[in-house]
Amino acid sequence: MTADLGDRPADLDQAVQALQTMIDASRRLVFFGGAGVSTESGIPDFRSQDGLYSQQYDFPPETILSRTFFEDRPDQFFRFYRDRVLHPEAQPNPAHLKLAELERAGRLRAIVTQNIDGLHQAAGSVDVIELHGSVHRNHCRRCGRSFSLAQVMEGTAPPRCPCGGTVQPDVVLYEDPLDSGTIAAALDAIRQADCLIIGGTSLVVYPAAGLVDHFQGRRLAVVNRSGAGGRRADLVVTEPIGQVFARLRA
Repeated sequence: MTADLGDRPADLDQAVQALQTMIDASRRLVFFGGAGVSTESGIPDFRSQDGLYSQQYDFPPETILSRTFFEDRPDQFFRFYRDRVLHPEAQPNPAHLKLAELERAGRLRAIVTQNIDGLHQAAGSVDVIELHGSVHRNHCRRCGRSFSLAQVMEGTAPPRCPCGGTVQPDVVLYEDPLDSGTIAAALDAIRQADCLIIGGTSLVVYPAAGLVDHFQGRRLAVVNRSGAGGRRADLVVTEPIGQVFARLRA
């Protein structure tokens, strides 16, 4: 029941009703989300016109956020990381809140997210699979001691453990492999889903984006300002995801 990508609802009311119908018919709903889910919370995405990758720095953001750069220039890494990646003031928006409501109602089985901001958990979601880690988890590379986001935000130098070790964010950097257990959990959730909603992602970051190719269910919806990234879907909604999800029923 795959529709042509040009067959989009004419207005927001029709789009919301079509998405609601898909959710109501689902028994194993899974949500796969990216940076666009959090832009309405004030966290910039990466590839839009005003995104992180369009800004000018001494090094490209992809270089700064790499494992090699972290190892070789931790001071510059943390300067950029604190200034541009961390947004401790951000709050869940209607998309995060509605997903948590759907989970509490027993409609949503899992959230698979590429985001590292922890806003799904802040909204109340429990079954969240974080493909790229979380800024809220940090550990000493020497002794393994845990540190909070607030502790990582302190000072200007790279954060240090009392043992002398460097504190490392538990996020996936460029050159890092994804955690095999996390990938397995995401694949299991997506393969068992009868309805998959892809939200706030252009599906260009691999290997994470390739996970949706394992979806075997009957209904696929995409809610993303720039469309479906070339994939075919039953429903494509190009309105802001927060505005769309605010109008859904759990």
